Amino acid sequence: MSNTFKLLLMILLLGASRAGAQNNTDSPGASPRDSLMKYMRIAGENNPLVMQRLNEYRASLEKVRQVGSLPDPELTTGIFLSPMELIGGNQVAELSLMQMFPWFGVLKNSKDEMSLMAQANYESFRDARAELYYNVERSWYQFYVLKEEINIAEKNMELLRTIERLALTRFRQSPGTRSSGQSSGNSMGNSMGISMPASSGGSLSDLYRIQMEIADLENKIAMLKNRTSPIQAQFNALLNRPLDVPVHLPDTLTADTLNVALEAITDSMLTNNHMLAMIDYERQSIESQRLMNLKMGYPMIGVGLNYSIINESMMSTSEMNGNDMIMPMVKVTLPIYRKKYKSLQKEAILLKTVSDNNYQATANTLKAEIYQAVQSYLDARLLMELYRNQHTLAQKSLDLMIRDFSVSGASLTDILRVMQQTLDYEFKQVEALADYNTSMAYIRRLMSNNGAQ
Repeated sequence: MSNTFKLLLMILLLGASRAGAQNNTDSPGASPRDSLMKYMRIAGENNPLVMQRLNEYRASLEKVRQVGSLPDPELTTGIFLSPMELIGGNQVAELSLMQMFPWFGVLKNSKDEMSLMAQANYESFRDARAELYYNVERSWYQFYVLKEEINIAEKNMELLRTIERLALTRFRQSPGTRSSGQSSGNSMGNSMGISMPASSGGSLSDLYRIQMEIADLENKIAMLKNRTSPIQAQFNALLNRPLDVPVHLPDTLTADTLNVALEAITDSMLTNNHMLAMIDYERQSIESQRLMNLKMGYPMIGVGLNYSIINESMMSTSEMNGNDMIMPMVKVTLPIYRKKYKSLQKEAILLKTVSDNNYQATANTLKAEIYQAVQSYLDARLLMELYRNQHTLAQKSLDLMIRDFSVSGASLTDILRVMQQTLDYEFKQVEALADYNTSMAYIRRLMSNNGAQ
């Protein structure tokens, strides 16, 4: 029985190492260079959609400079093909320069409108960046869960193969086992080079069962590894870099912390959410537009000069003969067609109402989403605790059954069942932790409070 006990010791050590790997929260993770925050910053600097929103904001800043300027002055030039005879000489040309001035406050309101629209574009950029950060974080957790599922499955494969060797050793040492040449009808015995008596059907079925489990697990590991490339490509696409660049993941994942009380999350979201801020700036912009349209219904005033070029006339005896003429001018527009101005006012009022409705609808949607996110956070926290306790109990039960398997001949089927439960709880722990951190990331996204900003 010495070989049996050696194999049993290997199983116990494997089980202990699996439990230790799960509970070790002090093991080193990814280096700071390859941390999640680093990936988020890389994405924020390179993602095309975020860069698009940033350039839209920069373009809107240029509009502020455009609308804050006076209209271009108007210069009018006229040349007489035949000089016009005047009392004081012959006029040969005329120059007119006119500068129009909008009503008081029009330029200020126009500049305010564009400045507020630029602020709205800036909040749109920040919202796109917050969404990107959340997607990077969520994809990173998904990648980590996949890596851990592969690791757990491979550790379980080692344990299954060790139990297979233990079952085979136990069968070879069972009473009544014959030499390999005495049983030619047992295909399993032939395949292993040993002879198995008819009375050992239970052990033979155990071997069949464990080989089925190994085959299923091998297939699962292969499928999990096939999923690595698509998730890696999805993650790298967010960072706008080649899709096959390796992604560095930590050895262990720790629970994130939320620095805001649950009761204050909704108020924080309504205060800080970029989408709501964008809509609010749009509302203010529409109000500035309304004031501008109101003042555009008042007259515009133009101030200018008219310069007449006059040559001397041989026929004139006037003292002004040949003197050029300068004439100050004032120009006033008469906005007497009021329908268009009234229509502009009505349009601005309706747009303001649309913006108010949009703000309220968006706020209601965000409130519902924050409640759902908080519920997911609470559920994940409960599941983390449940699966931690369940895994501990399953591991203890497995250790006891493995000891009984060597001593008293416990059922291998029961051992495999408990092993599967232990594996499931170990993976569910990782999945619940990733869900917990992802739900917190979504809460921060709704509050526009991503750590990389």
